[in-house]
Amino acid sequence: MLWSLFSTFFKIGATTFGGGHAMVPVIHREVVDTHGWLTNEEMIDMIAIAEVTPGPVAINTATFVGYKKAGLIGSIVATAGVVLPSFIAILIVVSFFLKIEDSPIVNAFFKGMRPTILALVAWAAYRIARVTLKEWMAYLICGGALLLVLGLKFHPIGVIALSAAVGLMHYGVRSALRPGDAQQGGNRVDN
Repeated sequence: MLWSLFSTFFKIGATTFGGGHAMVPVIHREVVDTHGWLTNEEMIDMIAIAEVTPGPVAINTATFVGYKKAGLIGSIVATAGVVLPSFIAILIVVSFFLKIEDSPIVNAFFKGMRPTILALVAWAAYRIARVTLKEWMAYLICGGALLLVLGLKFHPIGVIALSAAVGLMHYGVRSALRPGDAQQGGNRVDN
């Protein structure tokens, strides 16, 4: 199990460019589809937890999955696996970057990668939306969060806290009124 955790997260860290959000589709494929270490719902919850805790999404996810599968040592091994490729790459890049930073080839490389990173983040958002947006309140929270962040320029941490409070009030009250919702995680869709 430890080798599987390390090698899987090493592969994720070594083959995914663009940061944590661009890694989400790759993490999902490996953790949910390939290994079955998390369900779709657990993956969405993990992304939510990773977003509100300090640190990159990929590292937080690796730590959580490693802990779930193999305890403390599993979290250390999975985290080391996802971090090590970046650490090695940074050492190599730093030694050469000052010599090549103004290279037209390097600039062309980054210009070509940016749209791909955007596509990966959009795909991750689509996958999350398919699991998350199942009722009117989820659409309302999502739309309100977008309005606050994009339109009114609220700080994302404040928007996350406000969304959590709205969710707690709505789903908490609903669960108290309908005890059956508590067992279903508050994801029941009303007819």
